[in-house]
Amino acid sequence: MAVTIQEPIVITSMRRRHLRGVVRIEEQTNHRPWSHGLFAGELRLPTSRCYVVALSGAVVVGFGGVMYTGAEAHVTNVAVDPEQRRRGIGTGLMLVLMRACLDRGVQDATLEVRVTNAGAQELYRRFGFAPGGIRPNYYSDIGEDALIMWANDLPGEAYQDRLAQLEAGLPSPLRTEGW
Repeated sequence: MAVTIQEPIVITSMRRRHLRGVVRIEEQTNHRPWSHGLFAGELRLPTSRCYVVALSGAVVVGFGGVMYTGAEAHVTNVAVDPEQRRRGIGTGLMLVLMRACLDRGVQDATLEVRVTNAGAQELYRRFGFAPGGIRPNYYSDIGEDALIMWANDLPGEAYQDRLAQLEAGLPSPLRTEGW
């Protein structure tokens, strides 16, 4: 299903009403997609989770999430509608998630990404994530390893500068609400 974009794209907190659109994208982008129920369960954990959506009007065109564990965070997922990629939406989602981490006092963040997903790795590298190891056969259903990536010292001045530069490079019709 193609999505018609109405400008601007707004990034805001994920709500239950967004889940149909989130699952639509999840099913297009993930070989082992999360269910509606799994996302609903994550939304019931606001003290340890942060989930956001990118909206074009009322249409979900992307989403992302992070789980907090003390001074660390784990990026659980970031996905953009395949028809809307390369428009800064993923960058906007990651920017909001990393700022939410900073608001929570997170020092370091981690994630796993398929070793063959060069586009996602490029996005994460722009946010200071660097390879830290391999999880062999992490995606066992497709026989693929995961690259473990880490971003360290999020509160540091260098990371703050990185986020400011990324934010300055966002397309002008993309904005965040409440972040």
